[in-house]
Parts: sequence; structure tokens; C-alpha cells
Amino acid sequence: MTRIAIHTVAAVALAAVVTAAAPKFTSTWKALDAGGVSFAGKKVAALIMSDDESLRVSGEEALVREMAAIGVTGGVASYRIIPREELRDPDKAQGWYARAGVDGLVAMRLVKADTRKTWTPSMWSSPSYSTLSGHYGYGWSSVYVFDPGQTRVDQVVVVETLVFSVPEDKLLWAAVTESINPKDANRVIEDIVAETVKEMTKQGLIRKAAK
Repeated sequence: MTRIAIHTVAAVALAAVVTAAAPKFTSTWKALDAGGVSFAGKKVAALIMSDDESLRVSGEEALVREMAAIGVTGGVASYRIIPREELRDPDKAQGWYARAGVDGLVAMRLVKADTRKTWTPSMWSSPSYSTLSGHYGYGWSSVYVFDPGQTRVDQVVVVETLVFSVPEDKLLWAAVTESINPKDANRVIEDIVAETVKEMTKQGLIRKAAK
């Protein structure tokens, strides 16, 4: 007579108290002729598109610092050259960039801030599922009733970064980054800025200063 085993597993909900992860690039794009463009030795403006003034200022300064760390000393925060009341006007803002002699613009903006739930059935991590031989006998002799598994809840922040040539009024490079469980807004911007500068360096848009 076949033995029927009934398994009941208590539900486990994991709150968002998990370790923050470094920003990850989920997509990137590069203009075909961007390879011939380099901002090395040129003035590059940093722009954080946010109504939070403190976040915008700290984010732009972080980007300038990251560029300076690899020898791009021409970095400038947008809040230093464009009056706040004219920042949202495209024509006026571009006029300020042109008069300041800006060659490149790195613009960042928040695309989405959301929660993500990931469900993992605990049965698939049990010894009875780890091998075919182990599961074969278990599968024929047992009846599975209910296993709620585990639910992980993460805070997800998606940020878009765009790099423009100001004189040509042209998009050169674009990327979307995803940050999981960031500690705070300022920290996530700083982390994304650091990863973005590394990626721009790899793409040849920014080159390290010669030693």
C-alpha cells in the first residue's frame, strides 16, 4: 500500500531588511560615432534632475568628484552655473552651458522607485528535490499539499543616466541602473555616479589622466 506523506510548512515572509546591493546596469546604449568623442581635458557638467535641492547639489558634486579622481578636472556642477529659476527652461539652460564653455553633460534622473516581491518555493531547496534519484522515489510516494515558500521584498530604485555633447546637442551614451535596497537617496546617487564614471571610462568617453 502506498504511503501518503502530507507536508505542511509555515509561511515565512521576509521583510525588506536585507543587504543593499551595488547598482547594476540593466541596459546601455552608445551612439555609433561616440567612439570618436572624448571629454578628457574638456569641461563636463553634472546635472541631477530632481526637485530635491539638497539631493541635486550633493549628487552633482559627487559626479564632479568622481570625474576629478581620474583626472577630468573640468567637471562642474550645474547648480553652480545655472540659476535655479532657469534650470527647467531648455533654451535658457543650454545658453548657460554654452556660455560656460561646457562640452559634455551628464544628466541623471529617477525613473522609478518601487518594491519587488520574489517568491521562492522552499520545497525546491529541500533534499528531496536536489537530485533526480532522490526525488524519483519521493515523488511517487508522497502527496504535496501546501508550501507557501518564502517571499522576499526588496526596494528597487531605477535611475537613467544620459551623456550629451552640448555643442552638437546630441545624445552620446545612455544607461539604466537598478539599485536594490539603497540606504538613502544621497548614497544611491553617489554609488550610481561612481559606477557611471567607470562605465564612461570603459566606453572611452572619459580617459584617465596620463601619468
